[in-house]
Amino acid sequence: MRTCIWILFLSGLALQAQDKAIKRVSADPTPIVSGREIFHAYCATCHGTDAKGGGPAAAALKTTPADLTQLARRNNGKFPNAAVAETLRNVGQPAHGSAEMPIWGPVLQSVSDNPRELELRINNIVAYLASIQVR
Repeated sequence: MRTCIWILFLSGLALQAQDKAIKRVSADPTPIVSGREIFHAYCATCHGTDAKGGGPAAAALKTTPADLTQLARRNNGKFPNAAVAETLRNVGQPAHGSAEMPIWGPVLQSVSDNPRELELRINNIVAYLASIQVR
């Protein structure tokens, strides 16, 4: 009986190790007004629900996702609103973080044809991230 349990346990570990690939899927629409919900739908997979970089897909990435609660601390105590918004829009960079990171401007744009909705989504994510900064 113990041997059977160990075989099942070890088989499960092997399956988990093989499952470390990142799946790319289409973005589903989220409520525009909730930066928290938008973050949890699109960002938490890598950055974690606490935004500290430990999401379920983090182990499959070559570069550890950033701890997004430390952005203000790393910028002399001031949250970099414009830089975060530009990162989400993907202005002047191939992708935020590394090439493994999704380019969020087009992803967020894909859930609506309205450019105002894209800006509102980005602004709400930025406001949410500003609200969770470590003091």
